[in-house]
Amino acid sequence: MKILLAPSETKINGGNNRFDINKLSFPALNSTRQKLLSVYTNIVTSNDKDSIKKIFGLKKDKDIEPFLTDITNEPIMKAIQRYTGVAFDYLEYNTLNKKAQIYIDNNVLLFSNLFGVLKASDYIPNYRLKQGEMLQDIKIDLIYKPEITSILDKYLQDDDILDIRATYYDKFYKPSCKYTTLKFLKNGKVVSHWAKAYRGMVLKAIALNNIQTIDEFLKLPIQGLAIQEIIEKKNYNQIIYEIDDA
Repeated sequence: MKILLAPSETKINGGNNRFDINKLSFPALNSTRQKLLSVYTNIVTSNDKDSIKKIFGLKKDKDIEPFLTDITNEPIMKAIQRYTGVAFDYLEYNTLNKKAQIYIDNNVLLFSNLFGVLKASDYIPNYRLKQGEMLQDIKIDLIYKPEITSILDKYLQDDDILDIRATYYDKFYKPSCKYTTLKFLKNGKVVSHWAKAYRGMVLKAIALNNIQTIDEFLKLPIQGLAIQEIIEKKNYNQIIYEIDDA
């Protein structure tokens, strides 16, 4: 089973060694990656603070200062460790046992606004790029989507797919084959922000139990969540969880 996961705009600093684009998974994307990386680097190393603030999604000079660097010279770490948003906080990758970490490394795909699709185990530098922001006149999702679709439709054809991304990332890739999504309800109402936390909790449970198929996943008890309904759509199934904090 492969799990599709959204990134986070917030990231942790640090790492080791130096970025090498040729070591990223899905090398067929490298031409586009290099093009976008060059444009990104030209903007962040320029003196055009308005353009820099725009792509970073930041307003103050002091907030942009840590990111005014050529990221190809910055230290790297695993993508799954680099991102620090809510889902990643609840996944707690660094606390997982080695077997669960290897599961994450091998089975989780991340959708980076800058690098396209990555494996969780890919090593990337720290960077800042606001979701949905263009680089100059380049609309990133439009340039990546046909390439990612061609690559992933073939890569995922023999796997069950669990898509726990925010729906925004359908702009980068939407599986052509059957897949499964999740929705979280509390007292009958859809949870939005905290859905990220539950995605992280679900992913953690999946990794710890070495889940290989959607059928196995449906049988997996997850603390605080109960399956209320499974809705069958044309191209996907949606699992509706009811949150029980008791």
